[in-house]
Amino acid sequence: MTEKKNIATRQAYGEFLASKANEMENLVVLDADLSKSTKTADFKKECPQRFINMGIAEQNLFGVAAGLALSGKVVCASTFAMFAAGRAFEIIRNSIGYTGANVKICATHAGITVGEDGASHQTFEDIALMRTIPGMVVVNPSDGISTKKLLEEVVSFEGPAYVRLGRSEVPNVYDEESTIKLGKANVLKEDGEIAVIATGIMVNEAMIAWERLKEQGVNVRIIDMHTIKPLDKEIIVKLANECKGIVTAEEHSVIGGLGSAVSEVVVNNSPVKMAFVGQKDTYGESGKPQELKEKYGMTYKEIVQAVNSLI
Repeated sequence: MTEKKNIATRQAYGEFLASKANEMENLVVLDADLSKSTKTADFKKECPQRFINMGIAEQNLFGVAAGLALSGKVVCASTFAMFAAGRAFEIIRNSIGYTGANVKICATHAGITVGEDGASHQTFEDIALMRTIPGMVVVNPSDGISTKKLLEEVVSFEGPAYVRLGRSEVPNVYDEESTIKLGKANVLKEDGEIAVIATGIMVNEAMIAWERLKEQGVNVRIIDMHTIKPLDKEIIVKLANECKGIVTAEEHSVIGGLGSAVSEVVVNNSPVKMAFVGQKDTYGESGKPQELKEKYGMTYKEIVQAVNSLI
């Protein structure tokens, strides 16, 4: 089997769109003057007649997306996560969420790994915002392979979705034969008294943490919670019943994101000790992605520390 190269999840999104250009005749792609960065330019190259650059007008972008969807189109609408979840929240809530419009909000450049773009572009609030919208599916893939597999499902169901994508290249967690389903967490490592539930780029960090902990003689379970909503409550309750503690890891604020979502399930079903790895209620700054991950505590090291705190 040929090893799949590592790519950014935004690049996987662009490749996915290009592959669907001729296959899905009702697919329309919209962008807010960032098509080279979001990689929707890949679709434009294949099918310019169904690509619309809405300009730097994010609220209008999602309003038009809702109208196209309600007229029968499958719409993928893209811009940076900060501008999608933040600037256009009210339009997404009322025009897309409230109407149940078939719009897939594919937001790129999420989290601290936007890097040099700095605090104004590093969104840590988007998962929290999007999961509050009734009926909104929220997806956060960990690598290029899972991005394409999850997008395949996202464009196949009727209704709104938020897909969180990153700027930087990420290592592959999966291979082409892997099974990945919306709403169903993937168990990557099965044995251990502590469970690490990770999402997005933190899944790879969790896998590195697993190796470091194993060197210490500590076994942990690793779970990829790629779908934040609908959340796989069944596996969370199972882990809470079987483990001494649960660690959540996300490239997002520890307020309102994966950690909060898992906590809601745990406290209502089987309370267990928890620890949270993520952005600690602060803004970021301009810098290299890896340096920022280390400064703001979103690496395997923090996962190892969190696991040890629960043993």
